[in-house]
Amino acid sequence: MKLDKHFLSSLPELPGVYRMRAEDGAILYVGKAKNLKKRISSYFQKTIASPRIAMMVSQIAAIETTVTRSEAEALLLENNLIKRLAPRYNILFRDDKSYPYILLTRDAFPRLGFFRGHPDRKADYFGPFPSAQAVRESIDLLQKMFRLRTCSDSVFSHRSRPCLLHQIRRCSGPCVAGLVTEEDYTHDVRHAIWFLQGRQHEVLEHLGRAMETAAAELRFEAAALCRDQIQSLRQVQERQAVASQKSEDVDILVAVAENGQLCVNLAMVRGGHHLGDRPMFPLRSGGMLAFDLDEALAAFIAQHYTRHPAPAFLMLSPQPEDAEEILTALEVAAGRPVPLREARSVMHRAWVDMARQNALLAIAARSQSNARQAERLEALRVALQLAETPTRIECFDISHTRGELPVASCVAYQDQGMKHSDYRRFNIRDIEPGDDYAAMRQAVHRRYARLQEEAESGGQRLPDLILIDGGKGQTRVAAEALAELGLSALPVVGIVKGEGRKVGLESLVFPDERETLQLGAHHPALNLLVEIRDEAHRFAITGHRARRAKARNVSRLDEIPGIGAARRKALIARFGGLLGVIAASEEQLAQAPGISPALAKTIHAALH
Repeated sequence: MKLDKHFLSSLPELPGVYRMRAEDGAILYVGKAKNLKKRISSYFQKTIASPRIAMMVSQIAAIETTVTRSEAEALLLENNLIKRLAPRYNILFRDDKSYPYILLTRDAFPRLGFFRGHPDRKADYFGPFPSAQAVRESIDLLQKMFRLRTCSDSVFSHRSRPCLLHQIRRCSGPCVAGLVTEEDYTHDVRHAIWFLQGRQHEVLEHLGRAMETAAAELRFEAAALCRDQIQSLRQVQERQAVASQKSEDVDILVAVAENGQLCVNLAMVRGGHHLGDRPMFPLRSGGMLAFDLDEALAAFIAQHYTRHPAPAFLMLSPQPEDAEEILTALEVAAGRPVPLREARSVMHRAWVDMARQNALLAIAARSQSNARQAERLEALRVALQLAETPTRIECFDISHTRGELPVASCVAYQDQGMKHSDYRRFNIRDIEPGDDYAAMRQAVHRRYARLQEEAESGGQRLPDLILIDGGKGQTRVAAEALAELGLSALPVVGIVKGEGRKVGLESLVFPDERETLQLGAHHPALNLLVEIRDEAHRFAITGHRARRAKARNVSRLDEIPGIGAARRKALIARFGGLLGVIAASEEQLAQAPGISPALAKTIHAALH
């Protein structure tokens, strides 16, 4: 963009967001600024240190600005625009998944459970954890040490005898009267909370006193239980080699560039315990000639902590040269100051070194995976005689039970992996039951009629290859549906299960007169297509089962005279689902809102 002094002089010295556009109108970069005039002018200096920024500036045809009331508003608007527009020169991380937590309900006998989503005030939440596996391992540990219940409320309310978990000493059995008092269970809950907060020494002291008291009162079973809990807790402390003596919450962020790849690794410490880490990569490094690690850390922090809670403090590696912008972004995102600290203690340096090593390992693993995926895609191009190597593949499958409630799935493979955000399901309607050809035609037509509209407005692009889980007939009707939309140029191939449905014996079929193709069990192209086909099959089956279960659960209650939408909802809410309603007695049913004793008798008779 040629420097325009009039344009620069007209810019306001106010906070806001700017968007840089290329000649064709594409968004090159979205940024925020405390002072729009100073920030935008900085791009047009005689010398630009970063080759990436220099290349971007050479492509700028227009700059648009939006003034905001504060820098905080500018940060939020910038994040929203980056995620929606995915500009070429912004560093954008795929961090759309919510982090898992450990949940403790606030009942008389609280339930221990796994939770993913946005915490509310209806329960106590501990975390977040970097992975679901870390949560499940922690829940398993808490069950062993403190024997808290994990069953749903509907199961808990209708137990008459303890379950297997009580027999293997993983639950104290609060569902059955006489096995554990509410007071003793409350003590176990308190110890579990202390453990999750990193207060293990207090737990050990309390258990030690309880064991001595029980032994003095000749309650040897209670003393033995305390002894077992103490031993389990000490074993955990011995295994936790990276635990801090302080009960501190900290995130360690390490940015590493290696072999042309950029990785930001997030390691989480909660209550002094290292919970593991999660390496994250930019969605793309569009035109990056060099990686700016400071910029990568700043981009990750701004995007991550607007969606997820910030800990007490952060440790960064490398240390940013100018931390003012990062601190501002953190304070805006967290709603409070979040300090940056250097790794000075032996434990803190160990955490940073471990995070850096894991980032390098993640890059190495990703490089190997990318090389393998590239090899499989090239093998696919050769096998199908395509003009270019496909980079986006979409696959369709149909699932139903004897023609009942058919569901079609469409899954997407792009950028050398499955792209879950582009998955789609279609509830098939207005066809003859069991007509898979009509179902496939409808799914393909609905998918690409919508996708054509989105592509014209800059949305999802059309695939390079369409894969059909089915034979020649289904592949043919898919091609016909594409032709009706003017998309006959899109390659279509069907994949047919082999003899005995054995993996590796699949055949590839085409909608035209080409002969069936068999690649062999170890062909890299076939292995790729089978993986995508299996994912489409899984996605279709889960959708069909959910639709079928919903229809059947609702219909059984709807068939009962006197049950409308409000009463059905009240029953499902009180008993946790249809199975809970079936297991309830007439007296229990009558306790639900809007259910009289006479209606409870009718419901019980209809379900038994």
